[in-house]
Amino acid sequence: MFIKQISIFLENTRGSLRALTELLGRNGVDLLAVSIADTQSFGILRCVVRGPEVGRAVQLLKEAGHSTRVNDVLCVAVEDRPAGLADVLAILDDNDIFIDYTYSFVRGRDKQALIILKLSDPSRALELFEKSGVGVLSQSEVDAL
Repeated sequence: MFIKQISIFLENTRGSLRALTELLGRNGVDLLAVSIADTQSFGILRCVVRGPEVGRAVQLLKEAGHSTRVNDVLCVAVEDRPAGLADVLAILDDNDIFIDYTYSFVRGRDKQALIILKLSDPSRALELFEKSGVGVLSQSEVDAL
């Protein structure tokens, strides 16, 4: 139930994000979800692409001189209502699972917000989500969006 996320070290210079997205786009890699954390001199772009595109995307990025890393993350379906996310986060908090980072998914589905979570104990979180009825999308479900 984990999905692949690509993290890319990106210089914080004019046009660097554009060049990266153009490179992927010209090569048919569709960004499904994107998050950027930055400082004055660099940023880390985290993105989700379709599973079959991960290897090609990483190869393209490395050939263009980018440092990349692929991580397993969870994509959870959160009821799109006030406190929907808080209810999911309570499961993690009550079980001492820490959030490394989170960001929302570009494409939603049926009154649900899709949230990417990088967690301290993703396997345990997955078990807890399944017991609590929290929807967790597989890579193939993400690919179908």
